[in-house]
Amino acid sequence: MPSRKFADGEIVRGRWPGSSLYYEVEVLSQDSKSHLYTVKYKDGTELELKESDIKPLTSFRQRKSGSSSSSPSRRRGSRSRSRSRSPGRPPKSTRRSASQHAEIKDKKDILEINLTPLKQSANSISRYNGEPDRIERNDISHRNIQDKSYLSQESSYLATQYSLRPRKEEIKFEELISKEERNLVAPKSIRTFEMTATEPEDLEFGGGFGAFSIMIGLPVMLFMLLLMCRQEDPSLVNLPPPLPPLTDLWETRVFGICLLWFFLQALFHLLPIGRVVEGTPLCSGRRLKYRLNGFYAFILTSVVIGTSLYWGIELYYVYEHFLQFAIAATVFSVALSIYLYVRSLKASKDELSPGKSGNVIYDFFIGRELNPRIGHFDLKYFCELRPGLIGWVVINLIMLLAEMKVQHRETPSLAMILVNSFQLLYVLDALWNEEALLTTMDIIHDGFGFMLAFGDLVWVPFVYSLQAFYLVSHPYEVSWLFASIIIVLKLSGYTVFRCANSQKNAFRKNPNDPNLAHLKIIHTSSGKNLLVSGWWGFVRHPNYLGDLIMALSWSLPCGFNHILPYIYVIYFTILLIHREARDEHQCKKKYGLAWEKYCQRVPYRIFPYIY
Repeated sequence: MPSRKFADGEIVRGRWPGSSLYYEVEVLSQDSKSHLYTVKYKDGTELELKESDIKPLTSFRQRKSGSSSSSPSRRRGSRSRSRSRSPGRPPKSTRRSASQHAEIKDKKDILEINLTPLKQSANSISRYNGEPDRIERNDISHRNIQDKSYLSQESSYLATQYSLRPRKEEIKFEELISKEERNLVAPKSIRTFEMTATEPEDLEFGGGFGAFSIMIGLPVMLFMLLLMCRQEDPSLVNLPPPLPPLTDLWETRVFGICLLWFFLQALFHLLPIGRVVEGTPLCSGRRLKYRLNGFYAFILTSVVIGTSLYWGIELYYVYEHFLQFAIAATVFSVALSIYLYVRSLKASKDELSPGKSGNVIYDFFIGRELNPRIGHFDLKYFCELRPGLIGWVVINLIMLLAEMKVQHRETPSLAMILVNSFQLLYVLDALWNEEALLTTMDIIHDGFGFMLAFGDLVWVPFVYSLQAFYLVSHPYEVSWLFASIIIVLKLSGYTVFRCANSQKNAFRKNPNDPNLAHLKIIHTSSGKNLLVSGWWGFVRHPNYLGDLIMALSWSLPCGFNHILPYIYVIYFTILLIHREARDEHQCKKKYGLAWEKYCQRVPYRIFPYIY
């Protein structure tokens, strides 16, 4: 499956055969055998060009129109201009430069007459974030007519874009172009992020007011759920549950244990074990390095927990003070969020998230800094998988032991075993495939603020373990037949989830893998391809579909007496639908026309036959 750099309909620069001049062309098609691109020039001429004779629009820097009539040597910068004007040593080629200037001016006039503007394709997008190029006032002007972009004939666009330098200067200019391509034209990408992020209509979660409501509502919802699980009848008609005395909500020892857990996982993360890989390119062009040792951290944590049980340390203490642990974790996440916001005020522009808005409340919630690091210690990457995810499994184990003690059982119930086993498999899968996290929206787009800090350190370990916490006080006997059905459902969801993610990750690593040759793709001008067959031709987000099926299998062992164990499924469905909408928005900006073609080929989003 050959790679393809330029998409059909993309506006690029094509070299005129036999010359060093680049003209604006539209890509019409590519021959799969010869790999030649059929392009159309502005005067209607259609030619076949090699990929090496085509360059993206972003490779050519804009020059001021006022300098377009100057000689080529005077357009190179202040340095060469000062040499050419030196009164003591006039250049020997003065007459020659003057004649070249007259000749170039004539050529420029011919170009402006013969070449007519061409419609820009919706696939003409910038390199980093896929948004349409936004031109500043001192660059070329353009106007939008019915969402289609046309170049203005009154601007100096043609005079500044077509290279009319002598051959020696042309070679130097091409070397400069290749250097800029390697740097991914970072300053322009940063300006694009700033312009899009500050627009109020682009703010997610309802802007500042919505972010403030979520920051208050989620902790309250969490505490209500935990208090309801303690009641004999945890039905919704008994809301709100009775509140305990304020003196019972905080215990310094509990907060100390939370800090100990956090720094223990940080210590495991800093151990020099596991592979070191590079993440996706940032807007500055550099790629951060990450150490993949989450699975080793889980093994070390298991050894610590096993040793604690062997020494007779009473883990039942966590169940008795579960609400206090949730409050302590919330306080820690708020303190961490404040630290992240304050340090982001000193961060450089290329270290900030594209989602920042300038609104203090919204930025505190969504996060300003994209990858906050203390030395080589990446705070966001660490919190995504370590304290909360591994803590979730440990809490489930504690609930299993608490069930045996509270219900006076010699062995845990089948329902508790199913919940622990299903969720343990989910966590182990995430830690084993840790590298896949580096391509998620959380890492490459969202800043690190309250949203991720609270979600990773509080919501995941204390809400995702709600089924196990519920079963301690509300046992449910599951028949082996019903257990078999739940196991099949779980394995089905896991198969969809893992196969879809594995296929996506394998394609991202090596699109030319012979094992993937049967897959159909759509080319995009960003350099990436979209899968339209296999798992990703079934629905647009088959991994989300598998995730939801697994979430349902976690709740079914709790029975049907109350809706409380199914709160997670309801919440997770809302979360994935919202995340899917965010994915759609980002992909539409990133892939342009190619994304519209993809949506026509794969119309269903998460559920098959449901838009």
